[in-house]
Amino acid sequence: MPYFENLGAELYYEDTGQGRPLIFLHGYTLDGRQWKRELDHFSSKYRTITLDARGHGRSTLPPGEVSPDLFWQDVVALMDHLDIPSAVICGLSMGSHVGIQVAIHAGERVEGLILIGAIYTNSFNRFEKIVAPINHFCCRLMPMSWIAWSMVVGMGKFNRAARPYIRETVGNINHDVFNRVWRSVLSMESGDGLSSITCPTLILWGDHDWFTGRQQKSLHEGIKGSRLITIKNAHHTTNFDNPEQIEQEIEGFLSEL
Repeated sequence: MPYFENLGAELYYEDTGQGRPLIFLHGYTLDGRQWKRELDHFSSKYRTITLDARGHGRSTLPPGEVSPDLFWQDVVALMDHLDIPSAVICGLSMGSHVGIQVAIHAGERVEGLILIGAIYTNSFNRFEKIVAPINHFCCRLMPMSWIAWSMVVGMGKFNRAARPYIRETVGNINHDVFNRVWRSVLSMESGDGLSSITCPTLILWGDHDWFTGRQQKSLHEGIKGSRLITIKNAHHTTNFDNPEQIEQEIEGFLSEL
C-alpha cells in the first residue's frame, strides 16, 4: 500500500492516472474514499491523488497535541514525496481549509484551488464563537456511536446512499484521536492570509449548507478573482449530494487553467 512518513505520522495516499496533478482532500472524519466518484471521473484525463489526513482512514496520528499546521504540511510533504512541483488542490470542508492554508503558506505549489463547503475561520461570528466550544465539549463526553449517528444525520440528509460510508468512517475513529484532531481543526484560522492567495480559485457551496453558507461571500471577497458558484440541492457533503454539477463546475475550471 502507498504510504509515506511525515512529522511522526504514517500517511496513506492513492495516486491514479496521468497528466496535470489534481489532489483531493477530504472532510473531517472522512477519508480519501469520499472522492471515489470524482477519481473515476477525472483519472482518465488527470493524475488524481487522495490523501488520508493524519488521524483519518488508514493514516496514523502520533500522541500529543495536534498542531493545525501539520495538515497543510502533510500535503506539501506528499507533493515532495511524489515529486510534484505544483498541483490543483480540491478540498471539502476541513480539506478545503487545509487547501487554503497550503495556498497561503506554499502558494508556489498550488496551480489552482477548488474549495467546496469551505471554512476559513472558526470565529466568523457569534454563532461559531459560541457553538464550536460547546460542540467540542459535548464530543469529549459522547461515545463515538453517538457522534457517528449525529454526523450521519447531518451529512447524509440529501443522499441516504452515503450514510453507510459516513457511519463507517466516523465509527472507526478512536475517540481520543477524534477529539485531538477536532480541537486542532477548530483552531485553524486563515482570515488574515486570504488576500495572499493569488492562484485561480473556484468556490462551490451547497444551497442547503447551513454549516458554512454564512462564510462563502466573505471567502469570495477575501480571495481576489475567485469565482463563487452555488451547487443546487446539496448540503455540506456537497459532492455526495450533487456530483453531476460538482464534476461539471470542476471540469470548466480546469479547462481554463
